[in-house]
Amino acid sequence: MASVWRQRVEVADWDAAAADVNDVGGALLPQLMIPAECAAVLDLYPYDSLFRSTIDMSRYRFGQGEYRYFKQPYPQPIEALKQALYPRLLPIARDWWTKLGRAAPWPDSFDEWLEMCHRAGQTKSTAILLKYGQGDWNALHRDLYGEIIFPLQVVINLNEPGMAHTGGEFLLVEQRPRAQSRGTVTTLPRGHGYIFTTRDRPVRSTRGWSAAPIRHGVSTVRSGQRYTLGLVFHDAA
Repeated sequence: MASVWRQRVEVADWDAAAADVNDVGGALLPQLMIPAECAAVLDLYPYDSLFRSTIDMSRYRFGQGEYRYFKQPYPQPIEALKQALYPRLLPIARDWWTKLGRAAPWPDSFDEWLEMCHRAGQTKSTAILLKYGQGDWNALHRDLYGEIIFPLQVVINLNEPGMAHTGGEFLLVEQRPRAQSRGTVTTLPRGHGYIFTTRDRPVRSTRGWSAAPIRHGVSTVRSGQRYTLGLVFHDAA
């Protein structure tokens, strides 16, 4: 079954995706999950036994809405998608760290990388199921979770924009050196993945390469409900 997810990941034009991520910090991917698979993951939300933690976003002033961290072992297709995506994201991550003069710590194997996280005391699962209702939104933020990170993550929209919900566009805001911030707004089709930076991306300047901080969030949901699956490629402290 894992080969199915790998095939879907390989369909993407990874040269174009890398160019988009390098340009704005995010890139849309092809459909990674078909509607029935999206519905199956969405339907897991009420089952408390599958999750280690539930966050009320308004309580922490993160916005308005709710999300839940899955326990491990993850239900399908979370682990299979992470395993399929990691080798494709890895060259982008290494290129970024080389440009920024940082040592790239990530091995070729995703399992080895998670072992490194665990040795550093980062053992908590980070796959997220997010739920937004009418009027909900996600404040601009960055997802770090610990001292060691992977600089890219992927979100997958689990229901159809324009039908299950309106609004709820994905937001990226880049803080540019000595200039106004730049925003990117993307409507995520059902089942499609979107790659985006965990915290920053390299930008060229007259002095070489520097890191431009990028925050992400979700615009206000105007009607209906919006569910997404978040795939983070490092575990949390």
